[in-house]
Amino acid sequence: MTVESTAARKPRRSSGTKRAAGAASARKTPAATAQMHDAEPQLVQLLTPEGERIGVDTHPDDADVAEFAPFVADITTEDLRGLYRDMVLTRRFDGEATALQRQGELGLWASLLGQEAAQIGSGRALRDDDYVFPTYREHGVAWCRGVDPTNLLGMFRGVNHGGWDPTTNNFHLYTIVIGSQTLHATGYAMGVAKDGADSAVIAYFGDGASSQGDVAEAFTFSAVYNSPVVFFCQNNQWAISEPTERQMRVPLYQRAQGFGFPGIRVDGNDVLACLAVTRWALERARRGEGPTLVEAFTYRMGAHTTSDDPTKYRRDEERAAWEDRDPILRLKAHLLATGGADDAFFEELEAESEKLGKHVREVVRAMPDPDTMAIFENVYADGHALVDEERAQFAAYLASFEGGE
Repeated sequence: MTVESTAARKPRRSSGTKRAAGAASARKTPAATAQMHDAEPQLVQLLTPEGERIGVDTHPDDADVAEFAPFVADITTEDLRGLYRDMVLTRRFDGEATALQRQGELGLWASLLGQEAAQIGSGRALRDDDYVFPTYREHGVAWCRGVDPTNLLGMFRGVNHGGWDPTTNNFHLYTIVIGSQTLHATGYAMGVAKDGADSAVIAYFGDGASSQGDVAEAFTFSAVYNSPVVFFCQNNQWAISEPTERQMRVPLYQRAQGFGFPGIRVDGNDVLACLAVTRWALERARRGEGPTLVEAFTYRMGAHTTSDDPTKYRRDEERAAWEDRDPILRLKAHLLATGGADDAFFEELEAESEKLGKHVREVVRAMPDPDTMAIFENVYADGHALVDEERAQFAAYLASFEGGE
């Protein structure tokens, strides 16, 4: 089902061709643009916030349902329980990591709270031979790819640069530099095409990263070379403290039109819609039809990272409104309403969640403390006088504290 805009009707999908609607969007005034962002957006939705499953039988005249519902027609009740389990355990792991950072065990943590459906839905759409280029927040996608969640924490503790072999799970190392992974994904996808493989590549990034030149360059190259890549943007409404209406003049997914490939907006809190739309985009890529931009319209319910304080720039009412669209509660409501899960299932999952939290705590606390002087190593192959001076200054600073650590 498409949720219609209360402002002017706009195409939910950008086809990559020149349209009068696109030209009209470019002429909008700032006031009209603000109205456009404030209005409820059009997006693909297959599971309502109340947990109602939307299908061809219930919405026979909805073009979006007719196109995308078949991509999740094979999803069984057991599969739905699996998706629910994925989201619950990912949220528990994420919450445990946040707590560990607050306790001084991690230097920083970027939470995915609220974005579980976007990540689990898209992650479960991938085949084993597809390749993923994440940012630093794709903990749910890492879970889907079989990466040990405790490996994600070594980097945030400062004891390694990732801790997993990207070729084992076709899941690249986390990328801290904003937007650069889209270029990496495009180049990798160009190689996949030259090799004649039928696999696809997916690159994750946020709405803030879409303002980076790297992303525009990736869009250009992927379109020109018809690369089998899906650009999956999790629009969580905030680039740290900057809202989307201050970042762009048109809906994010419509940017694809200017580069010559399709863009589509999906309800990022609907795990089924995210699964369906990502499957659709990946199949396009595998058929040699080139890139797709998927905008998962979701919300970052927590802070940008643990060094951020969102209360300084956004209202509590805003978060409360999005909590009513919680992706986990949405699927739980559906499972309960359809008899897809009982109390025993939820109790067992809660016990599994507690076990995961304990395991994460034990592993992180057993990790070594980071080497505080390692930052000065390997800066230059043969050393440098300025680096030596800075090393000495930092060592003296550390020694000024009690215990010299």
